[in-house]
Amino acid sequence: MYEREALKVIEKIDKTFKVLLVTGPRQVGKTTLLLSIKPDNMEYVTLDDEVLRKQAKEDPKLFLEEHPAPLLIDEAQYAPNLFSYIKIMVDKSDKNGMYWLTGSQQFHLMKNVSESLAGRVGIVNLNSFMYAEIKKNNNKVSFNPLDLKKTEKINVNELFEVIFKGGMPALYKDDNIDRNIFFQGYLDTYISRDVRELTEIGNTMLFKKFIVSVASRTSEQLNYSELANDAGISVPTAQSWMSILTSSGLVYLLEPYMNSELKRITHMPKIIFMDTGLAAFLAGWESARELQLSSSAGHYLETYVISEIIKDYNARGIRPNISYYRDKDKKEIDLIIYKNNTLYPFEIKKTASPNKTMIKNFELLSKTKKNIGTGGIICLYDELIHLDEKNYIIPISSVINAKEL
Repeated sequence: MYEREALKVIEKIDKTFKVLLVTGPRQVGKTTLLLSIKPDNMEYVTLDDEVLRKQAKEDPKLFLEEHPAPLLIDEAQYAPNLFSYIKIMVDKSDKNGMYWLTGSQQFHLMKNVSESLAGRVGIVNLNSFMYAEIKKNNNKVSFNPLDLKKTEKINVNELFEVIFKGGMPALYKDDNIDRNIFFQGYLDTYISRDVRELTEIGNTMLFKKFIVSVASRTSEQLNYSELANDAGISVPTAQSWMSILTSSGLVYLLEPYMNSELKRITHMPKIIFMDTGLAAFLAGWESARELQLSSSAGHYLETYVISEIIKDYNARGIRPNISYYRDKDKKEIDLIIYKNNTLYPFEIKKTASPNKTMIKNFELLSKTKKNIGTGGIICLYDELIHLDEKNYIIPISSVINAKEL
């Protein structure tokens, strides 16, 4: 059994709000997690069942009367009319934890939640497994620039095996599952169900070309013209389709750091594919070793580190306040964490021999008039040590697998 970090915040939300919503991409373990902890008196229904879905859509009031709280409703986005009736039901009661909802389409879910259940619902974004969950590190602590942790080294070959495989729970619960067959089925299901529910994409083959192009550009700046050319679509269509990937949780757009004192900074976000295994499959990589030795290895390592930080924030119910820096002269800082009016800058490098020249761009942040805190190079070096008075050489293990010793 793999313990999920999000379990802690889910339990807190259940005691605080009348409705719990767990959202995220397909097959990341939303239903499995909730079924493992639901009270014995809580009924479970799934709107994947066409009969139940039809009733929930056409007569939501009767549906809720026949399935009284406490109730777990899986794939709740299929019946958007339910939300206003759930509001009526919870407003009649002073009990918390009445309804648990799951959904793999954040766009429609968020719209309906904001309109009907504001102030009554706690939301958790669940992603595929984090490294610490895969390794069953039940004492994981979040990456904190103010409290860096020494931890066990991660072998680079093992790390790229995990990057290549990704974090989809099904791949870890059954060793007999073929990775390529799984991801092909995942992609087909995603397009045939989630995407068609969100919009009329028309040509599914073009959408597949588009998602492959996005995956091939993970950790690169978002360029709609290039994506549109790759897929043979218009720029507005590329923009619409990117919103589908972000709203369904497959892609995170890392926004550039903005400050009025910085005149030449880019305004383009960076593409972060949230499951590197799916990204590697879409981009056509056939083995972890091939990926590790390729010119794309640094991009996948950067994607993995940033996605792990985002997953950790999501699992704790916190909105990530992270960005990156890039200016017109192509000077870049891979990751900036902002907290307490302080900027914490980091470079992410596929190297075991970091040096001070790798952090030379940190000085550009002095123009922001913000406090500049502890930063460093996240890399493949063995130990957590000072690089200079303010910055560290940070093993990747101290970011993705730190724990209280």
